Amino acid sequence: MPLQWGDNLAEPPRFRAEPEDFRVDEIALYDPTGTGDHTFLRIEKRLLTSDGVARQLAAAAGVPARDVGYAGRKDRAAVTTQWMSVPGFDPEEALKLDFKGVRVLEAVRHPHKLRTGQLRGNRFSILIRGTSEEVEENAREALAGILERGMANRFGTQRFGHGGRNAAVGREILAGRREARDRRKARFMLSALQSEVFNRVLAERPLPLDRVAEGDVAQVVDSGGLFLVEDMAVENERAKAFEISATGPIFGTKMKAPEGEPARREAEILVAMGIPAAEDLVSPRGIRLAGARRALRVRPQDMSLIREEESLRLEFGLPPGSYATVLLEELFGDLQEGRG
Repeated sequence: MPLQWGDNLAEPPRFRAEPEDFRVDEIALYDPTGTGDHTFLRIEKRLLTSDGVARQLAAAAGVPARDVGYAGRKDRAAVTTQWMSVPGFDPEEALKLDFKGVRVLEAVRHPHKLRTGQLRGNRFSILIRGTSEEVEENAREALAGILERGMANRFGTQRFGHGGRNAAVGREILAGRREARDRRKARFMLSALQSEVFNRVLAERPLPLDRVAEGDVAQVVDSGGLFLVEDMAVENERAKAFEISATGPIFGTKMKAPEGEPARREAEILVAMGIPAAEDLVSPRGIRLAGARRALRVRPQDMSLIREEESLRLEFGLPPGSYATVLLEELFGDLQEGRG
């Protein structure tokens, strides 16, 4: 278990004391072809949001911000690299761009816009400062359990904005009480609401992460395929071996639903959170809200935990949509963010 910090313990370790302490490198789903009407830019940003960089690129290229594509949002208080696509932008001109906090590392033509979710994952290198031997021992013990059983695949707090405002706005959009004028922003707010529902289902699940229940929608780890759990004896052995994992809802009109007790529990949570059933759900105008299933757990890849004087460096990979900050919470409890 991570240490619980309080009056009788030292100050908690710190992360993101400097932006360079938190590095994220996107792993592309595919390489740009070298021809086409769009230009893929691999950018490095520091202390900037992905949205903010996208708007700067759009202004430089003279195109609407909505035409700039990227696979996922990267942390602001960090140094991160990712691909973005811009239509009709000359690669040579792109390489000359000079924005504060942004470097264009590569610029290559491609036929299509980069879409949300089109990435293999992210690679992290994170420095945790002020870590004692006791902190390290507890972190290594927690890490051993995560590598065996997985970590909870909940959405991190940054998904929800200050005071959970993003999900609250998403609920207003879904109910028709707020107009979705900026579709990209509206999609993000609705996604925050979907994330809030998923996190609650995960929190209220009565089984360990390495178990499945009859009626669960399970996901095959290697292929991503979904199926209903019927034979618990067989499938729990597969879950223990990390071949499959139970999933939770990203609610929508076409989401694959569980059966039995898992279905009853999800339905109760949806009602309690004011989300209509799939057959009654109406997507906001201009926004597709099909829904999906999300694995309740993930396993960090190529994980290393290395001592650097009074600090620990974590290096690991996560699949798209999984949060490094959640892993940090699992290993260290509540960390202090910033310089302190």
